[in-house]
Amino acid sequence: MYHLRTLYSFTSDDITTTIIPITLFAVVAGPLCTIQRSIHIVFWIWLHLLQFNVANQIIDPEEDGMNKSSRPIPSGQISLEDAVLLRWALVPLCLATSAYYSSQVFSISFVLTLFIIFYNELKAHWHWVSKNFITAVGYACFEIGSTLIAGKDMSRLEPTAISAIIMSLAVFASTLHAQDFKDVEGDRLIGRQTLPIAFPNLARTSMLIGLPLWSIYLSRVWGVDALCTSAFTAYAAMVGLRFMTCKTSQAARRSCKLYSLWFSVAHLLPAYWRYFHEARAYSF
Repeated sequence: MYHLRTLYSFTSDDITTTIIPITLFAVVAGPLCTIQRSIHIVFWIWLHLLQFNVANQIIDPEEDGMNKSSRPIPSGQISLEDAVLLRWALVPLCLATSAYYSSQVFSISFVLTLFIIFYNELKAHWHWVSKNFITAVGYACFEIGSTLIAGKDMSRLEPTAISAIIMSLAVFASTLHAQDFKDVEGDRLIGRQTLPIAFPNLARTSMLIGLPLWSIYLSRVWGVDALCTSAFTAYAAMVGLRFMTCKTSQAARRSCKLYSLWFSVAHLLPAYWRYFHEARAYSF
């Protein structure tokens, strides 16, 4: 049980930012063929997230000791040596698990593993351009793999799922720096150049403008009615305004959680299309 708690601690901070949004996305984009398959989706996402987080947290444990002391390595739940062993043991485990589903899921797992190495061991996370690019593409890999597992045929994606993944990639690539505001102080201390540090005004303005515009565009693409579009856009505007006006670390953490909720709702919009448009088209 102790070891399970340690593994959970590596991923606990990313439940709302990664596991929940991607699971919701896979369920509606797949679409989910059986309720039992949802367990496989969550496990596959969590296992690959664990690989990423362990790889990330062994790079600079001293930084975590200063800024995130509750993490497994600085808190003493696991030694650095054991964490390194775990990091590389997870590579074949993720690949073998993915191969169980299909060769396509295995391929996505392999690509994701390469991006994890680029991001961490090759230090792509130090500059906002490479960091944002690899994070966005890696996130898309999570979505592709989990959506393949959700569907009836785990060797291919439906056209609606492909469109949803492309739009999700565009949205995340242009808004993922929302997660960097809460870490500005720690990143600045170690010299990491995230977008909120390199261009703070641009980063905040992009949230104020980008979230409502994306809300309107996604609502139109997925055929959302006027009332739901207005509510979704109003919420996005509120979140964007928080990023502009609330600039403390505590406020940034709150804004990040609100952004994660907006992103989760955006991931559910393909379900609106499937239920209100696609299903009706088939009924005729």
